[in-house]
Amino acid sequence: MSRVHAITAITVGNGLEFYDFVVYSFFATLIGRLYFPVSDPTGQLLLSFATFGVGFLTRPLGGLLIGMYADRVGRKPAVALTLWLMGLSSLIFVVTPTYAQIGMAAPLLILLARLIQGFAIGGEMGASTALLLEYADARSRGFYTSWQPFSQGLAALFGALVGLLLSNLLTPAALDAWGWRVAFVIGILVIPVGLLIRRRLEETIPSEPVEAEAPQRVLLWSHRRELSASILLMVGLASSTYIIVYYLSNYAVSQLGMPLSLGIWAGCVAAAVQVLLSPFAGWLCDRLGRRPVVLWSRLALLAMAYPAFAWINAAPSLARLLVAVGLLSVPMSMTAPATMVLVSEWLPQRLRATGLSIAYCVAIAIFGGFAQFFSTELIRLTGSANAPALYVIACGLVSLVGLRLVR
Repeated sequence: MSRVHAITAITVGNGLEFYDFVVYSFFATLIGRLYFPVSDPTGQLLLSFATFGVGFLTRPLGGLLIGMYADRVGRKPAVALTLWLMGLSSLIFVVTPTYAQIGMAAPLLILLARLIQGFAIGGEMGASTALLLEYADARSRGFYTSWQPFSQGLAALFGALVGLLLSNLLTPAALDAWGWRVAFVIGILVIPVGLLIRRRLEETIPSEPVEAEAPQRVLLWSHRRELSASILLMVGLASSTYIIVYYLSNYAVSQLGMPLSLGIWAGCVAAAVQVLLSPFAGWLCDRLGRRPVVLWSRLALLAMAYPAFAWINAAPSLARLLVAVGLLSVPMSMTAPATMVLVSEWLPQRLRATGLSIAYCVAIAIFGGFAQFFSTELIRLTGSANAPALYVIACGLVSLVGLRLVR
């Protein structure tokens, strides 16, 4: 199979799975009204964001178990398993009645669907990134790995466009009654489409017997410095991605008073910038090195975060929101490929899928999945609409500690 076909198969399949996971974010305010019986709108939003975050709690478990499966059995069986799990979770969203219809069973089923999604994505991340890295040669690992964040951006863009289309074509009543479920019906197509495009992928791990010692024990004891630094690096990546790409659409609705049909444009712009810049960022880190690209992109994001939020809130408008999101998305998009390939290259091939999954999923389970919850709570506690910027800055500083640990 040619490398172009391999990149396409891995990227599209990964994007389909991430679409299922992220589309929830664009309908978080609506789902809060339908499934969480709290009279306070802020309480509904917090519960909806908490359910979004819960989906990340099973990511480390999925990353560990499916990552071990990928390292022992193969990358292809692992990514096939994650496809089936993601399709099952989307089906639950499609068929679950609202709280008004079945009571507490409704939010519990939504919670179950998010847990399954998190488990599946946790395993997909390590296996698909390992595949991309192992199809590359030493001079193109950054470029090949960049298609992982590219696929995530593509999924977010697709999810935002679906949300935008549904919110503009349907009346609010129709969107509440059934329209939002259409987004998850599309997600069920992840199984046949994903399996079809990945059927010709070649296995990339060698066929020799696996070491007797369990991969996770080797990782924790022999590579604990690399694993710790990887988690810290991923904290900065996770927090910035989930604030800029996913949270700001809901921020526009809850803080700026915009309708959902306008707020979703923020997600479209952020995802489009990520799609456009990810391959370039991967190419650049192959030329300049991983550390310089990670360092300067993160310093730029730290410097821009608070002024961007302050500028939006000084005179809220759609134009200001989209300009700020576009600018913040540039350093966010530049740092992702370099971070992923830097982490991936530290680990031996037999531990790569497990190690990358653990590092990514542990960081994102807390600092990415609950970024929207933390930001909403920070606004409530401080009374400042600029508080989400402080969250991005704090996590960015933590990630620089991780970069400092890199030899």
